[in-house]
Amino acid sequence: MQFVIVTGLSGSGKSLAVNALEDIGFYCIDNMPPQLISKFAEISTQSDVKIDRVAIVADIRGGELFLSIADTIHELKEQGLDVKILFIDAADEVITKRYKETRRKHPLDEAARGSIQNAIETERDILHSVRANADYYIDTSFLSTSQLKEQINGIFLDNPDDSMLIKVMSFGFKYGSPNEADLLFDVRCLPNPFYIPELKHHTGQDNEVSDYVMSFKQSEELLSKLKDLIDYLIPLYISEGKSQLVIAFGCTGGKHRSVTFAEKMYKHILENHFKVRIAHRDISKDRYPAPKN
Repeated sequence: MQFVIVTGLSGSGKSLAVNALEDIGFYCIDNMPPQLISKFAEISTQSDVKIDRVAIVADIRGGELFLSIADTIHELKEQGLDVKILFIDAADEVITKRYKETRRKHPLDEAARGSIQNAIETERDILHSVRANADYYIDTSFLSTSQLKEQINGIFLDNPDDSMLIKVMSFGFKYGSPNEADLLFDVRCLPNPFYIPELKHHTGQDNEVSDYVMSFKQSEELLSKLKDLIDYLIPLYISEGKSQLVIAFGCTGGKHRSVTFAEKMYKHILENHFKVRIAHRDISKDRYPAPKN
């Protein structure tokens, strides 16, 4: 049985994540007190009705009951269940904006005396240990609903026996660094195709841009050293039981150099037969119109 506990910051997009899980066949329950989760797991495993995938949302809405979530997870593992924690997060300013747009109250609104920022900070403190022990982490700050669904599918649709999911991503520093990155590499040290008129409107997915970026000796050397580093690190992460590894490459706008390096690293990891996905977070932002003939 795939048993997933979905948690994270209020306003981060847990409901959308659960909808995506439901769409791929998970039996989903929202806002279950941790004390009832182990009992539900016991019933599920003994039921005549076969349930292969379960996703349960447990978060701060449970009040003081939620504080026992760590004990619940330990109890589930003692029962022999392979429990995974999916932590959904977003930047403070994004969560604040979402609450202002929806005009809903934060679950800790009263305790924070109406201050949304204080409520978010308090919730982060409460969730700190859960975040640190999460198997999967998704930051929805820059994601559309379809992109969030794509990430959920990438994590849970494939072979659950694969030991670790590796995600390679590109991003632009001008839009902010990705919080989910385990390894972050800044490739702004390389020549920028943006200043080449015939390359400006293309991306690192186009051969002409990729060839330009990799035409420099420092680019080839950097890629080679990064490949060696990643090849060394992946087995170490796997041996430590890590479920998700996010490798991020950043350049100024997230369209040329970072995309080129992300594509190169993705292909390299794929050739080594690891479970890997690729995402280009900012590749379509502020796209300049192609010049007219």
